[in-house]
Amino acid sequence: MLHSVFAAARFHRYRHPLEMGAAEVEAFLSDLAVGRNVSASTQNQALAALLFLYKQVFKLDLPWLGEIVRAKKPVRLPVVLSIAEVRQVLAGLKGELWLVGSLL
Repeated sequence: MLHSVFAAARFHRYRHPLEMGAAEVEAFLSDLAVGRNVSASTQNQALAALLFLYKQVFKLDLPWLGEIVRAKKPVRLPVVLSIAEVRQVLAGLKGELWLVGSLL
């Protein structure tokens, strides 16, 4: 969490988080997605850290976080063996290992 808060402060030339408003927080989070090309989970972690800081520590609401450019989650296709590849694997197994492989 602290890393994200320090990164936001560093992004805005070490300004105190209370001196930053909506524009600065949105600029930092958008820069993570666009300028630094971080993963969606990294941007979400930074967002959660900043939300915690402002809501829990500073007791401020952040209703203006709708304009953030969100990092895109990659589309991941599952890796599945073809029928021929499964046959090759099973052909290399014997005994109990073949049985377990066959059940899988």
